[in-house]
Amino acid sequence: MGALDRARAGEAGEPVTVGVRSGMWGPSLGGDTSGYGGLEKPILFPGAAARPYGEYFDEVADELERALVGGSASFDEAIEKVVVDRGELTLHVRREHLLAVARALRDDPALRFEFCAGVSGVHYLDMPGEELHAVYHLVSITHGSRRVRVEVSCPDADPHIPSIVSVYPSNDWHERETWDMFGIIFDGHPSLTRILMPDDWPGHPQRKDYPLGGIPVEYKGATVPAPDERRSYN
Repeated sequence: MGALDRARAGEAGEPVTVGVRSGMWGPSLGGDTSGYGGLEKPILFPGAAARPYGEYFDEVADELERALVGGSASFDEAIEKVVVDRGELTLHVRREHLLAVARALRDDPALRFEFCAGVSGVHYLDMPGEELHAVYHLVSITHGSRRVRVEVSCPDADPHIPSIVSVYPSNDWHERETWDMFGIIFDGHPSLTRILMPDDWPGHPQRKDYPLGGIPVEYKGATVPAPDERRSYN
């Protein structure tokens, strides 16, 4: 089955290789204790889908394309690619057009994604120029709980993405948490301060290059050492 046939079935296009994972779990520090240290597997991401996307996804794309006409950017300018994978729709939005897309998704009567469940951060070390991703999960209560994922990327060297708190006020604390854990700077946020770590904490703990550390944990008399002090089996 070719890429177009899969897209017609509402599935992803040809997968894209973004890296290689070594061992069972892909650890880069501390050694591989699984016994599969020599295993190598490609890291595959779903590729861009081709129309028709299937389900209600074509209608959402059509209505968003119409809603963006006359604005700061057209659909093709604002949307980097559309991905359909595992029955879910993801719009990869260029960061400079995120606010326009978010307003259209929320306000247009044919779209009405009025609820944003929050934003999650992701750090991809093997994707130069787009290491940091912010992922938003939107729901349309008006249109029977339709869902769409909006994903925005930025480089580690310029970790800026526009805040969408002005469009979805409930995203306030979610953006603070993503800044705290991943270091993504949400421009225009009303108070972008740490929410989990102390204000003077160095670095962002959920980045993939953040050093392992911690304190020994005592559990019923047995002590588990901190991750950076554990035995290596290599």
